[in-house]
Amino acid sequence: MATTNSSGLYYPLTKMNFLVSVDEVNGVAAFNEVTGIDASVDVIEFRQGNSSSLAPVKIQGLVKHGNITLKMGYTKDQDFKTWIQNCVSEHRGETPRRNVTIELIDISDGAPQAIQETVTGTLTWILKDAWVCKYNGPDLNASTSEVAIETVEIAYEELTIPN
Repeated sequence: MATTNSSGLYYPLTKMNFLVSVDEVNGVAAFNEVTGIDASVDVIEFRQGNSSSLAPVKIQGLVKHGNITLKMGYTKDQDFKTWIQNCVSEHRGETPRRNVTIELIDISDGAPQAIQETVTGTLTWILKDAWVCKYNGPDLNASTSEVAIETVEIAYEELTIPN
């Protein structure tokens, strides 16, 4: 499905086609932006007292993940909204942690039916034990005709990039 130029070289993937799915949440929400996928490792500098070198040794510390932000047009789908509500409610029980999968997809043939039936993720990020930590409702203004955009911030514990 990847597009090639006249020299047979593959074009890089564009970042405008992606899918976001949440385990055990059957609802559909269409996102127009996903930002903040990152991981970093703390660097710990250590030098033994009897070392002949004056330079410290650098060792790996804790792995840290930032939160991701999903922006979506307002949706009436209740399954995804219920998951958000269960995470940010004041009267919640155990935080409903789920795995979130973000897939960058290649739809170079442009067929909408292919998106629904045959497209699979070209590059995938899996956020393990994710939960909604912040929700922003849409800004409301009666004098404009813009799409109502909701923002959901998701915290997660582990990032897996399987491919």
